[in-house]
Amino acid sequence: MPEPTPVPTEQLHFAMPPAHQTVEEERRHRKERLAAALRLFGRFGFEEGVAGHITVRDPEFPDCFWANPFGVPFGHVTVGDLVLVNAEGRVVEGRHHVNQAAFMIHAQVHRARPDVIAAAHSPSTYGRALSALGEPLDPITQDACAFYEDTALFDDCTGVVVDEDEGRRIAAALGPHKAVILRNRGLLTVGDSVDAAAWWFIAMERSCQVQMTAKAAGKPVLIDHHHAVRTREQLGSDLVAWINYQPLYQQIVRSEPDLFDGASGAR
Repeated sequence: MPEPTPVPTEQLHFAMPPAHQTVEEERRHRKERLAAALRLFGRFGFEEGVAGHITVRDPEFPDCFWANPFGVPFGHVTVGDLVLVNAEGRVVEGRHHVNQAAFMIHAQVHRARPDVIAAAHSPSTYGRALSALGEPLDPITQDACAFYEDTALFDDCTGVVVDEDEGRRIAAALGPHKAVILRNRGLLTVGDSVDAAAWWFIAMERSCQVQMTAKAAGKPVLIDHHHAVRTREQLGSDLVAWINYQPLYQQIVRSEPDLFDGASGAR
């Protein structure tokens, strides 16, 4: 049998973040990605009662962000359910309330980090378990190295965030990093797209699970500093996160296409 001829590289399809021609097109894209991410978080069990939230900055009004509606299960959220919240925490578009704790944290993160398009925080099991120890995420796997020296620890807990000062302190702790471990609360991740922020949260939660499991079994062997940094440089960018996230996005869209309900009425 003759050796197959390789397909020319220019004919191979490889998805990259899309470019948008209008602000309306970009807004719709961000809202669709937000609804899909919320569905995925619901599927993975990253919600408890009315807790948990993902936000994305509006492309036209950068001091406003789209958020999941208060009290609506992640698994039921559609594009039409999303609410737009202004800098004062008031809903300016949508028929639902917003989680005020979400606003207190996310508004300050978005304000402190103009580069952040999306942020995710939810009560995941292993993220909360690691946060309860007040420990960092260790470089014990290739995946965990994506967060090496790029994760902060907010070593304080005063209960539910109900004031701007607490939100500002969390934003300050996050600094320039992609994630922060909120002691006794869980994880918060950010990115230059919904896809990146959601992927970092999912990947970090799984890394927390691996770390907790490994420590329960014995003493994990750390990856040395040099190799951890090199691995982070290869795997730790928001573009890599976006690429890693695409199979999950395709799965949720194909299995739950009703998440786009209301998209035609996007702002």
